[in-house]
Amino acid sequence: MFRAVRPEADGGAETPAKDAKGADDAKGAKAPAKGEDVPADRATSVFRTVRPEADGAAEAPAKGADDAKGADDAKAAKAPAKGEDAPADQATAVFRAVRPKGDDGSEAKGAEAAKGEDTPADRATAVFGAVSPKKNGKAAASVDQPTELLKAPEAEPGGKGGKTPAESDSERTSQFVPLKSLDGAPAKPEKQEKPGKPEKAAKAPAIPVSVTPPAPPKAQPPKGGPAVDGAAAPAQPAAPLDLLAQLTNTPPPPETPARNAMRRVKIYAPLVVLLLIVFCAVQAFRPLPDTKLSIASAKATFTFEGQKFDMPWPGEGQAAAMVQGVGSLGTYGEEKPVPTASVAKVMTAYVILKNHPLQKGDKGPDIEVDAEAEQEAKSQDESRVPLTKGEKFSEYDMLQMLLIPSGNNAARLLARWDAKTRDAFVAKMNDAAKELGMSKTTYTDPSGFDKTTVSTAVDQLKLAEAVMKNEVFREIVAKPNADVPGGPHLNNNNDTLLLKVGVLGIKTGSSTPAGGTLMWAAKRTVGGKEHMILGATMDQHFKGGPDPNAENSLLMVKNVSYKMIKAVQDSLTSVTIVKKGDVVGYVEDGLGGKTPVVATKDLTGAGWPGMAAKLTLGKGAKPVPHEAKAGTEVGELTVGSGTGAMKVPVALQKNLVEPSFGAKLTRLG
Repeated sequence: MFRAVRPEADGGAETPAKDAKGADDAKGAKAPAKGEDVPADRATSVFRTVRPEADGAAEAPAKGADDAKGADDAKAAKAPAKGEDAPADQATAVFRAVRPKGDDGSEAKGAEAAKGEDTPADRATAVFGAVSPKKNGKAAASVDQPTELLKAPEAEPGGKGGKTPAESDSERTSQFVPLKSLDGAPAKPEKQEKPGKPEKAAKAPAIPVSVTPPAPPKAQPPKGGPAVDGAAAPAQPAAPLDLLAQLTNTPPPPETPARNAMRRVKIYAPLVVLLLIVFCAVQAFRPLPDTKLSIASAKATFTFEGQKFDMPWPGEGQAAAMVQGVGSLGTYGEEKPVPTASVAKVMTAYVILKNHPLQKGDKGPDIEVDAEAEQEAKSQDESRVPLTKGEKFSEYDMLQMLLIPSGNNAARLLARWDAKTRDAFVAKMNDAAKELGMSKTTYTDPSGFDKTTVSTAVDQLKLAEAVMKNEVFREIVAKPNADVPGGPHLNNNNDTLLLKVGVLGIKTGSSTPAGGTLMWAAKRTVGGKEHMILGATMDQHFKGGPDPNAENSLLMVKNVSYKMIKAVQDSLTSVTIVKKGDVVGYVEDGLGGKTPVVATKDLTGAGWPGMAAKLTLGKGAKPVPHEAKAGTEVGELTVGSGTGAMKVPVALQKNLVEPSFGAKLTRLG
């Protein structure tokens, strides 16, 4: 960038210094003669400054050490004679430094130094060279270091001419050549000075600089290969903490259980916190479980006061009884299937009314009598009604002929009318029995005349409870006799029992295999409510003498059945089971929360002495909400079962609120 011109010493013109590379390329070239114009500087020169003359001597131009190519071209050029005008300045030069002359007045070559002198550094980053002071009378080689900026000029003892020598041709025609890297060939030793010429005293530089050149890098073996020349194999890359310690000059902290535990906490704590947040959000927004009502344990049962009721069961066969809507009175005897006789006609009526329902006052469609029904009317071995082929009777009238006089031919005619064939209708009867849970019942004919039609008292009680819900059926079986328009007058075989107070029927049956059988019903009003008493008595056989057509067995079964009816009617009573305002249960939110509910009115129930009535708490017409105000009705309290059960509404004692956030958070199910 800059070149400085040193002033002449002892009136002699300064000889340009040679560049290391230029000295090799321009050996033998001569300097221009005196009076000739020195060629212009290189194209990259900017300014050239001329040092002041010493003792009237003009300053001679020196060649730039940094101009590699120019130094090669003008290696042998001579300095202009004293008194001659100096050549014009270079175009881009700012400072130009001239190497000092030797003892013979000639300038030392830049690339070669005399033996014993320090070899100047030849660095690619050198810009300016500083002149070393003389050692033992010899001019010291210039120090060319990368950190030098300026080379201090030496004052000439006496200058001549007062003019600056003209530039050489090589300077005017020089061009930019990049410096050579020091990593290449080693610098050549400087040549010795010519003998016989005394050394000229060189003045020490204004700012002496001494820089130790960096040590050459050690050769390293290839990565992953063996060590070269005994050198150790390269170490594995350092861990991040070790590398950080090297950079910060701080050793890594020692591994301790506490530090390891803390590191794990720092790593896993954010993940655990995130999982907790997700868990809390899921728990908070999960759908709430359905609320449910639970009865208080103290109100789950109620025992009627008094001496325990003793049912007068028959001495043989089997029986079962219940108060509809209150509870079971119990059973008697071995529960085994026995012939039903005409009690089977109750199932026939149940299937007909199920497939062809009638409303109260409705007679239903007409049914025409066929020849088979007329022929069966003439039988002497079974109960029948007089029928003639071609006659038509309503469904209601045919049901009266079936249930009041117990006509077998009427049962078979209804079966053919409903299902076309007898077997198809029997299949319907058995299907209905399964629907009602009559697991020990089998029907093989619609009239019960066949001894293979069998059942139990418990199963027949289930049928009685179901069929007595039909108003048309209840109306028919309660009649002791009836007149059929255009038909016969009908007398009920149960007329003597039906004349008793509160007796409602239902159906008698008798045969030698079955003995006497009876499905019976009665009523009793207590506490302002009518309660129905139902029962079935089967397998009653008269043993006190002859029993033609099981007539005595039929009478026997009616007598023992009435004793049971009478005993229940007399023992049935009504009491207040729960008072208004009593806490009877709770609304459970499914997460551990409970809100008490109370009865909105007195609950009265029917029973007999010693009976343990069961209370239940159930939902009302609307589902139980998750939030509601105190006093909101949320369900019903029931005592008993079935259609005759007693019920009262229950309401919240206090406000019902949703589960708390803590309850939602700890919800596991």
